[in-house]
Amino acid sequence: MPGIFRDDAPLRSGVDAPAESRDRVPLTAVEPDRPARGGIVLLHESRNFGPALLELMRALAAEGWVVAAPHLFHHEPAHSDSEVFGETLFAAFDATFDWLVGRGVYGDCVGVLGFDDAGTAAMLVATNRPVGAAVSVSAHGIVEPLTDDTPALVDAAPALRAPWLGLYGEDDPRTPPEHVERLRDAVAKADAPTNIVSYVGLAHRADEPPVPEPSADDDDPLVVAMLDAQRRIFDWFDGNLR
Repeated sequence: MPGIFRDDAPLRSGVDAPAESRDRVPLTAVEPDRPARGGIVLLHESRNFGPALLELMRALAAEGWVVAAPHLFHHEPAHSDSEVFGETLFAAFDATFDWLVGRGVYGDCVGVLGFDDAGTAAMLVATNRPVGAAVSVSAHGIVEPLTDDTPALVDAAPALRAPWLGLYGEDDPRTPPEHVERLRDAVAKADAPTNIVSYVGLAHRADEPPVPEPSADDDDPLVVAMLDAQRRIFDWFDGNLR
């Protein structure tokens, strides 16, 4: 099984960073046990790497990807509820992208994956950086910006520069179906391939603890949705990072 390790990535020259960051971004990473086929930058809201997140990283590495998750909040106090967007986000992404390229990953074979507000960040990265593919799970801020320096996703969507997959739950109060439909119309204006999939219920999160394969008589829609979401994430990167 691929092992998790810690490293850090230097910020690009000329980037303004908090003094305590020392011009570097800590990251947690996992490499496949065979030659890598590409890399994935995993953006996440959590200040801790829980078992579910680490298991997802190992599963992606088992598919042949080098997975690197920058610690987006490394310079924030432990009790801070700050969000990381704007130049801070792009600086962390760029440093992690360069770290992957430095380990032999081709730039056009780097993807980005994010959940919740970090799913919003993943989509914004795909509008500003030349990534190979992007996946956002439950990305918030569809019609109203999350922060002053973050555009609403319906406004950013036409500028997508990479294939983008969005996964949503129909019962999520932060992403109501009517907002998701507006986003579907907006991403259709992008030059890059896009797809939005909505699931009944909330238990579609691909970074939740693994669930067993359903048996022949198991038609629990939440279990089926969760497995489908996981498969779509893997298939999206498999089909677009070549």
